[in-house]
Amino acid sequence: MLTTHKISADFYDDNFQLIAIHSGLEDYAIGYAINSRCSLHLKRMKSDLQFSQNLSFSVFEWEDGLQDNYWTLLTNKCSVMEVMPSSGLFENNVSIRTDYLIKEKREVDYFLKVDAGNGLSINQYVKSINKIPKVVTAYEVQVQTLKSKRNLIF
Repeated sequence: MLTTHKISADFYDDNFQLIAIHSGLEDYAIGYAINSRCSLHLKRMKSDLQFSQNLSFSVFEWEDGLQDNYWTLLTNKCSVMEVMPSSGLFENNVSIRTDYLIKEKREVDYFLKVDAGNGLSINQYVKSINKIPKVVTAYEVQVQTLKSKRNLIF
């Protein structure tokens, strides 16, 4: 007889705040701009967030021990190159598809996740990020409304 183990939804800690950022900047440039504008110290993690062999998202993090906050900047988009074998005139066509960390928010380029131990208000950070040149807009996302919020828990 097989036993099925299920993890309850209560097991996941989704007690974090999320800022969506729309910008055409590269990941290192938006990380630097957020560090400068918001007085954070985000650094690129040594390894990316990987969901499969070809699917990885860059991650910047900073643990603020004084305020008991953990900041994470994640890219929402990942371009994957696929070789499509074919015969004839056009052999080995290459196509590029885009996958998303949070599929229901395809228009968002980056997410800034804040695990705040002391109930931090992120409104001031949203205002500061909106003042960064080449940031189209930034706003708070209600985490409870996201279907794929488990992709943000790692």
